[in-house]
Amino acid sequence: MQKFYRKSKLMRRSRVVWGSFNLWKPRLVFWIGALAIGVTSVGFARLADMAQALFASLTTSTGWSFLLPLLVTPIGFVLSAWLAITLFPNSQGSGIPQAIAARHLHDDADRTRLLSLRLAFGKITLTILGLFCGASIGREGPTVQVGASFMLAAARFGGMAQARGLILAGSAAGIAAAFNTPLAGIVFAIEEMGRAYEARTNGIVLTAVIISGLAALALSGSYNYFGTTSVAPAGIHDWLLVPVCGIGGGALGATFSGLALHFGIRIRRWAQSAPLKRMLILAGLCGLAVAVIGIVSQGNTFGTSYELARAAVEGHATPPLFFIEKLLASFLSMISGIPGGIFAPSLAVGAGFGSTIGSLFGTSIALAAILGMAGYFAGVVQAPMTAFVIILEMTGDHEAVIPVMAVSMIGYVTSRLLSREPLYHGLSRNFIAAALRARRTTEKTTTDGISAS
Repeated sequence: MQKFYRKSKLMRRSRVVWGSFNLWKPRLVFWIGALAIGVTSVGFARLADMAQALFASLTTSTGWSFLLPLLVTPIGFVLSAWLAITLFPNSQGSGIPQAIAARHLHDDADRTRLLSLRLAFGKITLTILGLFCGASIGREGPTVQVGASFMLAAARFGGMAQARGLILAGSAAGIAAAFNTPLAGIVFAIEEMGRAYEARTNGIVLTAVIISGLAALALSGSYNYFGTTSVAPAGIHDWLLVPVCGIGGGALGATFSGLALHFGIRIRRWAQSAPLKRMLILAGLCGLAVAVIGIVSQGNTFGTSYELARAAVEGHATPPLFFIEKLLASFLSMISGIPGGIFAPSLAVGAGFGSTIGSLFGTSIALAAILGMAGYFAGVVQAPMTAFVIILEMTGDHEAVIPVMAVSMIGYVTSRLLSREPLYHGLSRNFIAAALRARRTTEKTTTDGISAS
């Protein structure tokens, strides 16, 4: 009888625990946060496409409208930079360095300076503004900061202690929903976001990717970002593309990331005496240069250049110098200080580079474009697993698995030899320093106020 009583009491206690609101609250908040990432990613993508289409319609209508970017683009760059500095500090650039930096910070207030719902709103708004003005930027990196911000907010609202793991989960969900590439989202979280990956975060990363991915699928349906292709090396000329695209793409990627880090340091030193004024001047000059490049390239370098990259993947050659023009426009957009990512522009540069190599070698343009994307992207981010998984998922080209993997690895090794520091992790140190400086300033102001009183 006593044994039955103890068993009955244990069952009642178990029902109370499993029915407890305190138990389910963090889970519900987490699920809602992951769902919000998927929905927001789809809305962000559609608004970004509308902004690019509107800019294209304004600048390719009639008469002298092709010169309109000389006015619209610099003004848009200055406005975006001013809003980023004054209203949404730490929203500049891709957004991935901010998420990486937040994982290294231990104080919740420091993390909030880099990831918050307010910053997420600013990131989306200013990225759309940049695309409307013709900036060579993408929305995928910003989606990472938005996703990480949602999950950090979920950690606070749900009373969850795993803030670092949730930032990782939000970042992975952002990549997965932005490109419709769930596997790439998980690999990106492991390889790029969490260099010291913790096994206990497996569950929350996978759950966040699944829920956000389901939300995105429900709104947009199943699709491959660059369509579906099935090209593979057929002869010796095709196989020669592997070392050429790997070494050439890796070297180009290392050049881009190395110059971005170098000029970033020089620009911060130059702007120290008058930060707002000098950064707005820089943004205006970069905007003007981007406009000139866009006009010279007949509009090919404005925005993400998705159409040209997809055309290359489908076998249509890009203009021979497109990849150089796109690289310059992307570099200028990045150092200008406006919010915007480099994922989509990097893929366009890689596709253009591969297309040019394929034309020179007389090989398959589609295969060369895919291998060019793998080599250049691996060279820029120095994350070879992410590079080949994301490209295989975006193109559906499972016939070229081994060549894409080989090019990604060659591109990564080449980039590491030329530029030792990964781009995103190098940039993240700036945001860590900015967050710590802001905390010290706040503490000093508080201390001075107490002393004065």
